[in-house]
Amino acid sequence: MNTEKISISLPPSLIKFIEDYKIESGFQSRSAVIESALKLLQAEYLSSAYQQANAEIDPDWEIANSDGLKDETW
Repeated sequence: MNTEKISISLPPSLIKFIEDYKIESGFQSRSAVIESALKLLQAEYLSSAYQQANAEIDPDWEIANSDGLKDETW
């Protein structure tokens, strides 16, 4: 996996949480803990975006989608 090094500043309470979580959860590094947290945040963001897109119904698509034709099974 291609990675890039960055530097972040966090309050001591979050650093302690990251270190404790790393030990308790068996992560190899603080970076792995932060990567996992960011992936969860990304999934939450994408889920919200998908829900919003799903709520936007296009009436023309609904007409085309209900054209009476059945999907063919291969």
